[in-house]
Amino acid sequence: MATDPPAPILFKDVADSGGLDFVLHHHPTADKHLIETMPGGVAVFDYDNDGLVDIYFTNGAAIPSLEKSSPQYWNRLYRNLGGMKFRDVTEAAGVAGSGYSMGAAAGDYDNDGHVDLFVAGVRANILFRNRGDGTFENATLKAGIPGGQWSVAAGWFDYDNDGRLDLFVVNYLDWSPAFNRYCGDRAGNVRVYCHPRFFPGLPNTLYRNRGDGAFEDVSRASGIGEHPGKGMSVAFADYDQDGCLDVFVTNDTLPNFLFRNLGGGKFEESGLQAGAALVDTGKPVSSMGTDFRDYNNDGLPDIAVTALSGETFPLFRHAGQGTFADATYSSRLAQASRKFSGWSIGLVDFNNDGWKDIFSANSHVNDRIEKFEASAYRQPNTVFANAGDGTFRDGSLVSGLGAARAHRGSGFADFNNDGRVDVVVSALGERAELWENASPGAGNWIALKPTGTRGNRDGIGTQIRIGAQHNMMTTGFGYASSSHAGVHFGLGAAKTIDEIDLRWPSGVRQVLKQVPANQVLKVREPPR
Repeated sequence: MATDPPAPILFKDVADSGGLDFVLHHHPTADKHLIETMPGGVAVFDYDNDGLVDIYFTNGAAIPSLEKSSPQYWNRLYRNLGGMKFRDVTEAAGVAGSGYSMGAAAGDYDNDGHVDLFVAGVRANILFRNRGDGTFENATLKAGIPGGQWSVAAGWFDYDNDGRLDLFVVNYLDWSPAFNRYCGDRAGNVRVYCHPRFFPGLPNTLYRNRGDGAFEDVSRASGIGEHPGKGMSVAFADYDQDGCLDVFVTNDTLPNFLFRNLGGGKFEESGLQAGAALVDTGKPVSSMGTDFRDYNNDGLPDIAVTALSGETFPLFRHAGQGTFADATYSSRLAQASRKFSGWSIGLVDFNNDGWKDIFSANSHVNDRIEKFEASAYRQPNTVFANAGDGTFRDGSLVSGLGAARAHRGSGFADFNNDGRVDVVVSALGERAELWENASPGAGNWIALKPTGTRGNRDGIGTQIRIGAQHNMMTTGFGYASSSHAGVHFGLGAAKTIDEIDLRWPSGVRQVLKQVPANQVLKVREPPR
């Protein structure tokens, strides 16, 4: 266990100097349609394979038409030019999209070596296939995944270990533009967004990749479709260590779902049984963003969740044997997060000391909350520094995240390849933020980019261990967001790694010895 205080963490917003001029247009109306406060997913991925991670923003549309009636509503792709400089290439790449977009998920579903992009939206989803020449084609109809419900988020994972990425789509509420209930204080003429209780929930959707460019809806056959919820975000891990990836879904004001992968194409919802559905009070919270990875270096994946102010940010510590314990208070995260309302979240080692910190993109859901509670609508982002003893420190050791905005989605990547993970964040009605990690005295590091050779070119699901640290290649975490940037490890003072242990989804184990630190290491899956 670490005993010294965590090394300081410092960020600076370089969006202006970097040419990142995206504004999230959510089309707020006097009718307070609930979709207006929900968009903002971000996907970060290297779309052109030049070694630099690019940024994709989802965007809104006009209401009630749900059409991108002008370029201000386009989803936007920014190409990384190096040196924290970006250029808008949306039109040339063909990814402006259509409809009221919410979330994005990056993954190479056709195993051609080029990362593709799925966009979740209100009543319409889009699958952009990366042609590998800087452009994308709309493959939605061919793939058979058009949607039709209100989808907020999605994630890629290979649930049946056949070497092809499958798609999990998170659905939220049964909403229509015709819904016009007045919520708030009519006498005081204060209208607010209606609580989710006024809308029926929806089951999530699981699509199996057939390998021919098309997908099969296996939601009902797999058991996923038997559980209606009010889904917000999704993350993946093999929490029971049986070689099959499991699925955690945050639900808004309902118990969270933990879909245990039984193999054979079947899932069992085990959130309550495993202890990850509710905090110890027994009451559901407004669960929004999530990440599913090991924060205390015991080799077992834990679950971090964001929620509204006063609810705290739940932290479920893996207690062994496939069960979780509510560690929100024992980790000191309850005290540190109580005043914040969080959306996107990531467990990331920002100071490279070997311990994953927690980033949260913050804002209340209700833009009139100050009329009813002692809480702020616009809030700064927050990093809770991992002390290495099972606890997190408040933001006193972190500087540079002070802009109070209506933050939503986030993406995590080392955009300038200096070994420190940076963050991009969207905000309703305002320019996106690009937080360059300028932490002084940051430790050594390594970033691994696994490539599968039996399909699954992204290596998603590959388990990686360095000393006591454990992580997994995944692109699904945050709120409605996706980060496809390899697997980052902070190494502290170590300049050489004695051993890197990789366990590929195929079951192959690979051990690398005496690996120099401070590099991006591409690793190919070896033959059996």
